[in-house]
Amino acid sequence: MNLASKLRKMATERLYYDDPFLCEFDAAVIACEPVGDRWHLRLDRTAFYPTSGGQPFDTGRLNDVAVIDVSDEHGDEIVHVVERQIVSPEVHGVIDWPRRFDHMQQHTAQHMLSAAFIELFGFQTVSFHLGRDISTIDLATPSVVARHLEEAERRVNEIIFEDREITVRYGTAEELAQEGIRKKVDREGTLRVIDIEGFDRQPCGGTHLSRTGQAGMLLLRKCERQKQNWRVEFVAGFRALAAARGDLAVLRSAAEEIGCGMSELPQMIGKMQEERRASQRDAKKLTERLAELEAAHLLARNAESTANGSAKIVSAIFDDAEQSYLAMLAAKLTASPGVRAVLVGRSAQCIVLTQSAELPGDAGMLLRELLAKFGGKGGGSKVFAQGRVGDAAAIDEIVHEARRLLG
Repeated sequence: MNLASKLRKMATERLYYDDPFLCEFDAAVIACEPVGDRWHLRLDRTAFYPTSGGQPFDTGRLNDVAVIDVSDEHGDEIVHVVERQIVSPEVHGVIDWPRRFDHMQQHTAQHMLSAAFIELFGFQTVSFHLGRDISTIDLATPSVVARHLEEAERRVNEIIFEDREITVRYGTAEELAQEGIRKKVDREGTLRVIDIEGFDRQPCGGTHLSRTGQAGMLLLRKCERQKQNWRVEFVAGFRALAAARGDLAVLRSAAEEIGCGMSELPQMIGKMQEERRASQRDAKKLTERLAELEAAHLLARNAESTANGSAKIVSAIFDDAEQSYLAMLAAKLTASPGVRAVLVGRSAQCIVLTQSAELPGDAGMLLRELLAKFGGKGGGSKVFAQGRVGDAAAIDEIVHEARRLLG
């Protein structure tokens, strides 16, 4: 018995090992057991790939029953999770081919990408995840820069465009080590190897393409630090086509909205950002000027002296003021000596309590005590405190109580 036959001699014969393009098959039912509201089906052979090695499971149908999950139990038996019991002794399986082919494109692209990072820079891949929209590899390296990504992406696409053959081989770890594999494997026994002609050789149990050209194209989408490693996001095949088309649609829409050509977008966005920063600076100056004028008006028209005449009390309720403006106005008011103020934004339900630095008392403590009575929360320092009013209907009562306490 040859090595390939030994590897296939398991409780479940894995048809996808030698023919990942097989999308229909017949098999005998070994067992169908209820587990919760699902049924776990075991077959003598299957083309359904179970979740393993970063690659998700296949979906499809067994007879007329949907397969909703596939798992590998103890490395020798595959369990198909189905919606209802299958009573026939044999089944006809049909794989969801678009899902299977997508996984083949992404997984094969991952092999090429990992091999490219090693070939070009010596960066080892330490993990792989095939997601629904984006796939990732984690690289063990101190840093990744734009040049690394550009060169690795180009190298993979060179291998794709050359349409190199991809074959499945079998051998022991010792035999494979002598022939050269990308990553050392500690498992014993016979291993299945994916061999990309003249470029990569790596043990793997996943489903893969038969030629690199079937991957279509690879695009790197993002790279970010993940603890001590770097995570690279990528798409290949139809996902790359969808991503490129989506990018083009976004760029075209943005260009039309701005009124320029797509090639002019970076320059126009830069110009708009500078204009926005200038507008923000102007708005801040105007807001500060408004706060100065409003503070002067309140001190002149709305200030009342405390009972002992040691301070002036200012109170005001604004229908549309935000907390940031109230804080700015409070600073303008208390720049003058001997001022205590309570300021409220009605729609935002925000409140500021403040006093000039030389005055006794604690604005933060006072505000906490005040708001506790009305279901609000807040706090701050001796001279400045802010918070939120819990009940908008109680705002007038809160201001009245604050004036009493401040006086």
